Amino acid sequence: MMKEKGPRPISEAMSELISLRGIARIQGNAELRSAWKAVAGENFVSQTRVIGLKRGVLQIGVSNTPALSELASFHKNNILSTLKKEHSELKIRDIKFLLRTNHRSQ
Repeated sequence: MMKEKGPRPISEAMSELISLRGIARIQGNAELRSAWKAVAGENFVSQTRVIGLKRGVLQIGVSNTPALSELASFHKNNILSTLKKEHSELKIRDIKFLLRTNHRSQ
């Protein structure tokens, strides 16, 4: 193990702390949940849960098959378009709906 010489810049130490504590991930997930709530509508928010964002694909857990089918077939394109337009900073390129019957709504 190599010893460091002299003090480290505060920015470097803070970046390491944020990474170790997972703060950026937690904050990012909060932003995803907020964006999802803003575009999904009350009916779907109560039946869904944001799982995360992987390689630009927003993963949404859905509590039942009919809601999953409706979201994927009839609402996905509009929701995705709105997310890209109103929340471009999240860099969402697609949405994937997954059946998750044991989720808690947000």
